[in-house]
Amino acid sequence: MAHIVILGAGVGGMPMAYEMKELARKGDTVTVISNSDTFQFTPSNPWAAVKWRSRSEITFPIAPYLAKKDIAFIADGAKRLNPEKNQIELMSGAVVDYDYLVIATGPKLAFDEVPGLGPEGHTHSVCHIDHAEKSGQEWDSFCAAPGPIVVGAVQGASCYGPAYEYAFIMETDLRKRKIRDKVPMTFVTAEPYIGHLGLGGVGDSKGMLESSMRDRHIKWICNAKVTKVEAGKMFVTEHNDDGTPKKEHELPFAYSMMLPAFKGIDAVFGIEGLTNPRGFILADPYQRNQKYKNIFSVGVCVAIPPVEATPVPTGTPKTGYMIESMVTATAHNIRSLLDGNEPTEKATWNAICLADFGDSGAAFVALPQIPPRNVNWFKEGKWVHLAKIAFEKYFIRKMKNGTTEPLYEKYVLGALGIKKLK
Repeated sequence: MAHIVILGAGVGGMPMAYEMKELARKGDTVTVISNSDTFQFTPSNPWAAVKWRSRSEITFPIAPYLAKKDIAFIADGAKRLNPEKNQIELMSGAVVDYDYLVIATGPKLAFDEVPGLGPEGHTHSVCHIDHAEKSGQEWDSFCAAPGPIVVGAVQGASCYGPAYEYAFIMETDLRKRKIRDKVPMTFVTAEPYIGHLGLGGVGDSKGMLESSMRDRHIKWICNAKVTKVEAGKMFVTEHNDDGTPKKEHELPFAYSMMLPAFKGIDAVFGIEGLTNPRGFILADPYQRNQKYKNIFSVGVCVAIPPVEATPVPTGTPKTGYMIESMVTATAHNIRSLLDGNEPTEKATWNAICLADFGDSGAAFVALPQIPPRNVNWFKEGKWVHLAKIAFEKYFIRKMKNGTTEPLYEKYVLGALGIKKLK
């Protein structure tokens, strides 16, 4: 019988555990390893960062819910993977053997690549509930003494949606507090234009997002490289389309949130044949690593090349629907291997997203993610705001219930009026 280990317990790892347990043979063991004993619904972090959500509303303890499905759980971080021995060394010093491994860790947040960036520096983050909670704690203090805001994503970032979300959510909250007129806002991004999203744009994302930002009096700087951050000041080099420096900016701020670039976690970084130079896991169309063929990967940790070359480096996002598709393909492919067959299932790397704007929102569908596309669709409206609120509650409830349903396909596509994607 086989021991199947899932490294990570986020929006990829938890569904992976449930689907793998359902497809595993009788007698196979499924174990989840995580450096946290708590699941967090990461898409809600921008709300938590203005105290529209509390930690208790978007997190829950992992162990009891996995136990209901007879899935083992180890709350211990991975120190180093040894794929030659099929072992994971944990921070505690314990060693876990595996027959099959699914890496679903998400990224390491590379704040250190920009001096002064991040919660240990001078900017906030919405990438983790701890960061969002800290942001929320300081948000009230900022609102008591408002000043300029700088928000966005630095060079190499690959997840732009939360930056736009948080900018619009802050703007909405400031209007509700009747202090919007006291807060100049500037959006700083490595994207070559507003609405690029790391995807080369989707539908009329450029025009619609620019219009939304103009309507809300948010200025922007694109093709931007953040060189350093000091207390109350951000240094930004704006570039021309050919990549040459165009203008130097010194942006004062009283509050800032900048998304960092991502890397692979230390436990896998630099393993030849397993990761690319940034530490992301190399995977074939079946989510399987070609050197270590009993290792699979799902989610943000998977190596995906940029959609296109840009003057300032931009990465490619992995949306929830894409991750869900990776999970299902991986579970079926491991079962095929357990039965003595080769993998056959491929993930559909399509991008679907509901982005909240505080009192409105935007939804986009990119099929496939990399242009040219069969579907290239972007819409805005209050219905997206309401749909995302409902999906948050739906997803968390389903994770507690141990569902193996395709949640994004069932709910998000339904909200968009799409029956099924192929």
